[in-house]
Amino acid sequence: MLLGITGGIAAYKAAFLARLLTGEGADVTAVMTDAATRFVGADTLAALTGRRVHRSLWERPGAVIHVALAHDADVAVVAPATANAIARFALGIADDLLSSTILEYDGPLVLAPAMHTGMWTAEATRRNVAVLGERGARFVGPVEGALAHGDEGPGRMAEPDAILDAVVAALAMTSTAGMSTAGTSTARRSTTGTSLAGRRLLVTAGPTHEPIDPVRFVGNRSSGRMGVAVAEAALARGAAVTLILGPGTVGPPRGAEVVRIETADELRDAVLSRFNEADAVVMAAAVADFRPKASADAKLKKDAGVPDLVLEPTPDILRELAERRTRQVLVGFAAETGDVVAEGRRKLASKGVDLVVANAVGRPDTGFGSERNEAAILAADGDDEPLRSTTKAELAAAICERLARALDARA
Repeated sequence: MLLGITGGIAAYKAAFLARLLTGEGADVTAVMTDAATRFVGADTLAALTGRRVHRSLWERPGAVIHVALAHDADVAVVAPATANAIARFALGIADDLLSSTILEYDGPLVLAPAMHTGMWTAEATRRNVAVLGERGARFVGPVEGALAHGDEGPGRMAEPDAILDAVVAALAMTSTAGMSTAGTSTARRSTTGTSLAGRRLLVTAGPTHEPIDPVRFVGNRSSGRMGVAVAEAALARGAAVTLILGPGTVGPPRGAEVVRIETADELRDAVLSRFNEADAVVMAAAVADFRPKASADAKLKKDAGVPDLVLEPTPDILRELAERRTRQVLVGFAAETGDVVAEGRRKLASKGVDLVVANAVGRPDTGFGSERNEAAILAADGDDEPLRSTTKAELAAAICERLARALDARA
């Protein structure tokens, strides 16, 4: 693994990232720019990785060091990736060891941007990010938070554990056996099979929160357990998984690319922007059916009386996906309190999807927040699985097996 470190205040986090990566079994080689050494010492990275840190094209006269580094790496991550580094990578400038190595390198690349808000939102940076994204680079962050000199806003580098997840997700998209510990998708594939190997899955999980005012929202009781279980099962079967996660109570599995959302509109944007690259979409998120037509800018005061709350429907994301799809397998969920199977069949017919998982909610032993689901898997081709009580992990495994069969049938 190649760990590139450029000159930003967030460079100190690269030491934590190096420790996480080596703890997962990776052989990490650090490449630092001259500016990076002003923020973190090369000796620190050498001690954490157990390997020599490289800083110059000329450190071994006669050796083509950037070619050797590029060809030896299964995955490359640059953290922090400054605006300057992103621009040089996008333009193909190769005037130091790191930029020369990245230009020579032809494998999964993860970039963790870190810069001030104005630099991140500048048109030049946005264009450079778009160029690198089109070439296959994966960006993790930046996030909103405290910046240098007391400023606040988007531009803060993602935390090392989030970068690690992005690296594992990048490895999952290749056939390279990267890290070898039980926490990675590579290891999980060896124990569970490869029924989804090489497939790209979009999985949504958790609720959406539709704001009434800055502190209140319309939402539901979804914890995100079901969608996370599907993501875990898909990773175990060799899939590359993007998990679009609402504000639930369950954290994402390691190995998935994670996109955090709050509202139905944010969920829609996240799904549609990734839909064309997906082989299958599992819409396990419990999207709020209604939202306030207008959200107050300030907290509504109790002494002002009961507000006149007017609701409107949220976008029907699943139906829109069905209308847009070319080859993708689509799986919807129907959370019901009445006739679960009948309502599930109605949704299957009305949405135009391949599978609907109809599950009972509203009871403490099944559905939202529970470890179990009473669910049926209903299929457009009539090959249904009857209503039964299972753990969420068992149901997720069944969904993934159905996905694998459907994808193989379309191959």
